[in-house]
Amino acid sequence: MLVACVQLNSRDDKAANVAAASAFVRQAAAEGARLVALPETWNYKGSARGIAENAEPLDGPSTTSMRELAAELGIYLLAGSFYEITGTPDRSYNTSVLFGPGGEQLAVYRKIHLFDATAGVSVYRESESLLAGAELVTADVDGVTVGLSICYDLRFPELYISLARLGARVLLVPSAFTAYTGTAHWELLVRARAVDTGCFVVAPDQVGFHLPDRACFGLSMVVDPWGRLLTELPEGAGMCMARLEPEEVDCVRADLPVLQHRRPDVYDLS
Repeated sequence: MLVACVQLNSRDDKAANVAAASAFVRQAAAEGARLVALPETWNYKGSARGIAENAEPLDGPSTTSMRELAAELGIYLLAGSFYEITGTPDRSYNTSVLFGPGGEQLAVYRKIHLFDATAGVSVYRESESLLAGAELVTADVDGVTVGLSICYDLRFPELYISLARLGARVLLVPSAFTAYTGTAHWELLVRARAVDTGCFVVAPDQVGFHLPDRACFGLSMVVDPWGRLLTELPEGAGMCMARLEPEEVDCVRADLPVLQHRRPDVYDLS
């Protein structure tokens, strides 16, 4: 399976963001990608004040554009994440949607872990504008189970172990990792989650400044089940591609069966 990570510098212009994403998706499909993954908040990346007014329903114009594109190109397309309208005023979900080659909606994942943290001099409080999801989500891509997640989720290995136990062989991690934390932790965490689970990890990231004082790290990448880097895009908007061989998951898990050696009877994860 040939997969592509699309790296974007999304800002507060939805039309421009959709156009940029669509162009890279088309390029990836033309080069043979079967699964194309967009980063977190691909259609709007602006101030926290703008989240509510830019939130859309699950079948809103941004996701509809990606659904139609997946159908037109006959590919699997992960619409990274967008801000989804909820029934709670001034609160949105951070939602990832996976579309199939017929434009069918295969999976909807709402970000479980909200980023309330300090990154350098910037303070982030996602919980002030977002609601947390509460459901593990997997889907089938050409007979291969993929597990969905978003950005800050990457710091919680138990989520990915749980997805692997549900059958995931590929982990999707659309992100907008901050430049400050990304420099220290991004590659480390992506490779660690691959090693924890014996899964491929597909991690498209946002890159560059989206506000005068806030930038994303970039370095979108695909990592194999042994933790080896298969492809990366160090800087700038663009895409990178890698071929996944699902049988590698079986080989790594046979040699290093960490999922079978877990001892939940000894440690408490509550």
